[in-house]
Amino acid sequence: MFYDPSIWLWLVLAAAIIAAFARHHIATISLLVSSLVAAIYYDRLTLITAGTIAVVFVIAWLIRQHPSRYKPFAVLFLVVWSIALFLHQIPGFDNLQVLHNAISGPQSQPFSMYLNLDKPLAFFTLLLAYPALLGTARTINKPAIITTLLALFSLLPLAVVLGALKFEFSIPTWWWLFAINNLLFTCVAEEALFRGYIQQQLTNKLGIWGGLMIASALFGLAYFSGGVLLMLFATLAGIGYGLIFHLSGRLWAAVLAHFAFNFLHLIVFTYPILKS
Repeated sequence: MFYDPSIWLWLVLAAAIIAAFARHHIATISLLVSSLVAAIYYDRLTLITAGTIAVVFVIAWLIRQHPSRYKPFAVLFLVVWSIALFLHQIPGFDNLQVLHNAISGPQSQPFSMYLNLDKPLAFFTLLLAYPALLGTARTINKPAIITTLLALFSLLPLAVVLGALKFEFSIPTWWWLFAINNLLFTCVAEEALFRGYIQQQLTNKLGIWGGLMIASALFGLAYFSGGVLLMLFATLAGIGYGLIFHLSGRLWAAVLAHFAFNFLHLIVFTYPILKS
């Protein structure tokens, strides 16, 4: 792990995400623009890509203003754009590597970690186009949520039984960096796309179970590079996150459940997988 002078722009980006969840629109826009300007200054973002982002934001705003007129195009455009950002297929971003061959414990596989600038932009694009992304607060069914969380967290010891993980308690020195990155840049973006947008869109058409199962299957499919077992576990975890979102009506609740699962994985089990 090392220090880079551009790292502070991700702190501004994190503040923009927090402001968005707090529904402070002016603060969100100001912080987001500041982070992008800083990214250009530090050569983390090219001017051409910044221009592309501006055009995409304008399209997202038009979708918001005329949702019925642009709906078929909107769904395809927003999903494809978000996936392209997730897969780092949009050129012009220089994400900051903060961990290289890091090891959380002696039995864990080494891994690297980046502070991504591209992936979090999916959240802002979706939110601009679809204000209902953050959900609608409803009376919380605490027993159902607790049951869902217990079932969700049981996936980790199940992975131990299947030989994919081992118990390994560790608190690496970089845990705080992992926490900030995973919570605000990874979990927010993934929950925004799969729960806030896809699940809600499908639920409006197919009902809760149709929306939940298809969105969760798509979430699992996103982990195809990790093999069939990882895809299955990601699908099951997606069902858990989707239920939390449905039961609470709040996207931040699904984000926290996703982060809690990942952080528990880090400190109690081999992370990201058992060393081969």
